[in-house]
Amino acid sequence: MEQHQGLSDPQAAQFAWRRFRTILFYMNLASLSIAGAGVGLIWYGSDELPWIFAAFSFGGIYLTLLMAAALMGLMFLSNGTGHDKDVMDFAEGAHSLDD
Repeated sequence: MEQHQGLSDPQAAQFAWRRFRTILFYMNLASLSIAGAGVGLIWYGSDELPWIFAAFSFGGIYLTLLMAAALMGLMFLSNGTGHDKDVMDFAEGAHSLDD
């Protein structure tokens, strides 16, 4: 069984976390833009829109997109550092995958 260093290796960890932060930075910008456009469309399409509704709509859209981006980024981090392969190798030794 081949051992992956993953996040135990300082250089690999630095690269992986830098990539994760980069993904989150750009998704933060995209989430802000999409949430702003969504609230703008709601505002444009309604006669009177309370500011609290607009603020909560913006926050809901923004946080939903950012949470999805964070979870996807963590999935890429896990796969990119070899954690997924280590878990699969461990599971193959302990259990039959045909069960």
